[in-house]
Amino acid sequence: MKSQHIPVPILNQSLIFPPVSQATSEGLLAVGGDLSTDRLMLAYRSGVFPWFSDDSLLLWWSPDPRAVLFPHKLKVSRSMRQLIQKGRFTVTRNRSFTEVITHCATVYRKEQEGTWITERMLQAYEALHNLGHAISYEVWEGTELVGGLYGIDLGHVFCGESMFSLVSNASKVAFIQLVQDLEAKNYSCVDCQVYSQHLGTLGAEEIPRASFLELL
Repeated sequence: MKSQHIPVPILNQSLIFPPVSQATSEGLLAVGGDLSTDRLMLAYRSGVFPWFSDDSLLLWWSPDPRAVLFPHKLKVSRSMRQLIQKGRFTVTRNRSFTEVITHCATVYRKEQEGTWITERMLQAYEALHNLGHAISYEVWEGTELVGGLYGIDLGHVFCGESMFSLVSNASKVAFIQLVQDLEAKNYSCVDCQVYSQHLGTLGAEEIPRASFLELL
């Protein structure tokens, strides 16, 4: 997803996105616009999400295929079940959203040179959190925050955005708790956006974008 110079529609102040069928083969749909709460929620409800670097324009994506995880297909390894049963970690919801997203932005990842969670992204998702749309899960070891995740709650689909771990497996603990909660609430799926082997070990799979839009 690095083809930032392919001609694509440029958004203006109008709250509208091109049809996702117009996205490039890599999923790039549009550039520009803003990170207002209305635009962001329109994006997520349309199968679109922002992903860009600090020195670029706003980039909007809708890849095909789409990575999702159906809650009933969650895979929890035997070692993870044993770790959770030991009670080493405590999981909370929406207790420390700002800390979670800040850690997601700053924790070193060997596969990335920098972060796409820029200062304006932090501010935008804080605003979504204050409106009840952006949700965090926190993992604590004693009183120390050691892992977590955040995403957008659409009421029947949860759009995962980022996770972090300061100790081994902490983000997995958060993700497992999230998915179990969503299954209890009969959510359709977790939107994982782009497939990775890490997500695959937890049960994520790729489906056609058209099928994902039906779930939305």
